[in-house]
Amino acid sequence: MMWQSPMMGWMWIWSLLVLGVLAGLVWAAVRWTGPQYLGPTTARRILDERYARGEIDEDEYRRRRAGLA
Repeated sequence: MMWQSPMMGWMWIWSLLVLGVLAGLVWAAVRWTGPQYLGPTTARRILDERYARGEIDEDEYRRRRAGLA
């Protein structure tokens, strides 16, 4: 009996609206907390990462870091 009421159309619209808002919130949370939130890649960051991975030793790290300043 309730499935035939005129309010059924509005229930669908509100359901879609709520789903759209939830999808927007999830999208925003992923967008703001994802890897791209770390900012642009800089030469200093690349140098730090190479040193952390052990690709360069401490002397080379210090020399290149002084060259960036």
